Amino acid sequence: MNIVLAAGEEMAGLGMMGMVGYLVLIFGFLYFFMMRPQKKERKRHEAMLSQVEIGDSVLTSSGFYGTVIDIADDTVIVEFGNNKNCRIPMQKKCITQIEKPEAES
Repeated sequence: MNIVLAAGEEMAGLGMMGMVGYLVLIFGFLYFFMMRPQKKERKRHEAMLSQVEIGDSVLTSSGFYGTVIDIADDTVIVEFGNNKNCRIPMQKKCITQIEKPEAES
């Protein structure tokens, strides 16, 4: 019984430092495995959106392919299909992929 009490007293002395150590480990884990990759992906997406030009084929987050016909600050007008009347304004952040038109030889 005395051995258990002695072990408990030793653990109580390290309790606060141990708890702080565990919290630091948990926040470090969250940062390196959750927050950091998300920031890298956001930067990659913003860099991709900065390269959008008129005439590019784009894939939207809803799965539609279209062609960019006009660009404003955070809005683009995308033409879907061969129908010239199907032009939809949308937010630039909804673009998930960009395909540049091939240069004609």
